[in-house]
Amino acid sequence: MSVLGICSLKGGVGKTSITLGLASAAIHAGLRTLVVDLDPQADTTLALGVSGGADNDVSAVLDNPSPFVIESAIAQSPWNGELLHVLVGSNESARHDGPSYAHRLTRLTHALEFLEERYDLVIIDCPPSLGGLTRQGLTACDRALVVTELGLFSVTAAGRAFQAIDEIRRQSAPNLRPLGVLVNRVRARSSEQAYRQEELENMFGDLVLPTYIPERSALQQAQGAGSPVHEWPSRAARDLADRFDAVLGAALKSMEHSVPALESATSPASAEIALESIDDD
Repeated sequence: MSVLGICSLKGGVGKTSITLGLASAAIHAGLRTLVVDLDPQADTTLALGVSGGADNDVSAVLDNPSPFVIESAIAQSPWNGELLHVLVGSNESARHDGPSYAHRLTRLTHALEFLEERYDLVIIDCPPSLGGLTRQGLTACDRALVVTELGLFSVTAAGRAFQAIDEIRRQSAPNLRPLGVLVNRVRARSSEQAYRQEELENMFGDLVLPTYIPERSALQQAQGAGSPVHEWPSRAARDLADRFDAVLGAALKSMEHSVPALESATSPASAEIALESIDDD
């Protein structure tokens, strides 16, 4: 079982949309997937159609990571009830977002150990801050994906996120490594974004993933309809699906769990589709 954390230390960069896109890619690849919604806003839980679908939630699991509580906090997503399950989020988890003592940092890690044989992939949607929830989430991860936009404050926040990942690796998660930076909501022909892209590459070098996610209304349309982007009927959605396949393929390869169906999508060429050639329909 591979565990991938999705994080950002700045809100509003589309972190939840990235989580949903990767969940769509995972079920498209036939992976048994669990999404852990650690964000107290619980937007991922809502988007995956499981609000109210479990007797407990992630907050109860962090209180008591016992098998019974864990089972009662997991719901099947209507996206694909067989392959995609959700460890349900709620605003109750906010009480776990304060200072985290050492004995609390591994509670989610211990909870996921009970599920080792059930899932191929766990995706953890962390809150956009470095509180107790993000620390517990990243402590449970093998890799951390930093999501950013091409703006001044977002690029600065990406730097803080990498510092946090390194700190958590040293303190409580020796197996944690950064997967890289995924640039989201890229707009064609934006001089400001081009400048920030160059700045990002100068700061992080090869940690900037070759695949980026363009700003496309197809993603919001699919999410609003409660549909995986891989099933949304438009050219723009197919392009987005290919990009999420590429990011997931890179993550699985990094965690040494490659999926043959995704290998062709991990090449840099697949990420260099001209934005101007994609109709946003």
